[in-house]
Amino acid sequence: MRKISRRTTDAAPGELPVVGGKSDKAKTGGRAATAEAEKWMESWRSDKRAPVGALYLGRFADPMYFLTKPITWKPNQGQERYQEVSVPAGFVTDLASIPRVFWTLLRPDGKYAYSAIVHDYLYWFQTRPREESDTILKLGMQDFSIDAVTITAIYDAVRLGGRASWSGNERLRNAGEKRILKRFPDDPRTTWAEWKKLPDNFE
Repeated sequence: MRKISRRTTDAAPGELPVVGGKSDKAKTGGRAATAEAEKWMESWRSDKRAPVGALYLGRFADPMYFLTKPITWKPNQGQERYQEVSVPAGFVTDLASIPRVFWTLLRPDGKYAYSAIVHDYLYWFQTRPREESDTILKLGMQDFSIDAVTITAIYDAVRLGGRASWSGNERLRNAGEKRILKRFPDDPRTTWAEWKKLPDNFE
């Protein structure tokens, strides 16, 4: 191994430049290494965009939830073909639409709940194709470092069975149902079925 003394003026390949020596070359090398590290960190941050907004939820007496603060999914580098999705406060969701029989394996409020809410929003308003909405769900779960097996299971499930939910949402929306609350219930016994009958509760 190469011995580095206080008189060393440059570093061999793979070694750190000496800090505090008298050589201008060593000082320049140190500044260059620092600049390179900062450049790498900035690139890493831009490639690893975090979801925007912590998840704050209220709940009806039945297992239906509503956002009390907005959340946003943003595309990472290389995903620019997809536009960001902002879900407003007041949006009503059932989180991940997973049949109760599978809850021991995949609970509706799992780590993927954030991505599921974004997906619910896209499925409700249908301003983008269903396939794109499902892809954004998958990308959102990757942002949370969910294991590949779980991501594949959920993604395959929505690709296989999501059309019924998509069509059902379209029917409900066309019939006048709304999903953005203007005011939140203050009685914990209030059910979603009761609350949605009152049009003044919605945007």
